[in-house]
Amino acid sequence: MDWRTFAQQMASMARLLLAEESVGATLARITSSAVELVEGCDAAGILLLHGRQVETLAPTEKLVIDSDQLQARLGEGPCFDAAATSKGERVYRIADLTDVAPRWPAYSVQARELGVGSMMGFLLFTEDEDLGALNVYSRKPGAFTEASETAGWLLASHASVAFSSARTHAQMERAVATRHVIGEAMGILMGSHRLTEDQAFDVLRRYSQENNVKLRDVARRVCEKGALQ
Repeated sequence: MDWRTFAQQMASMARLLLAEESVGATLARITSSAVELVEGCDAAGILLLHGRQVETLAPTEKLVIDSDQLQARLGEGPCFDAAATSKGERVYRIADLTDVAPRWPAYSVQARELGVGSMMGFLLFTEDEDLGALNVYSRKPGAFTEASETAGWLLASHASVAFSSARTHAQMERAVATRHVIGEAMGILMGSHRLTEDQAFDVLRRYSQENNVKLRDVARRVCEKGALQ
């Protein structure tokens, strides 16, 4: 591998990642970059764990989804472990699925039937949080070398920062939008019922609690209908 060229490609990718306008676009850039930059990679995706349930984000091929679902059913696999861990190993590699990996025997056998020859999983994490795992696949056994693993690890490091940044930005945008709609709903209640600001907010809060409806949804209902009922 020409590491100088790789470094230039990584620098370009990092700039593009931070310029993406949404979390989805950022994740799609990450997985497409894995196919482009990690030698031997045919497909890539990001796996998130919700308890024992998995969510596949930005898969470049259906193979990625099938593999994630298989790992979820079996409760084992390199990508499943990478997403689940918070300590210890952060990179997993099965060099050749024609041999049964002792650590993931059931997955190894069934993954071959999906067409997976070799694969790697990289934990996406920052100092404060774990974000899931970047998974890369090859249809060929023995496709991933130590150089491939290093390239994947470097990509995952950049991807973690970009993913975390994009998600934080999206959360801030949602928070601003929520405050705006609540403020608008309070204004409607204040004008129609001669309430103070505190009283209007208390009406929204009590309705939210008594009806088990999120406060932003209550506020949106007031904005759309002009009243709670």
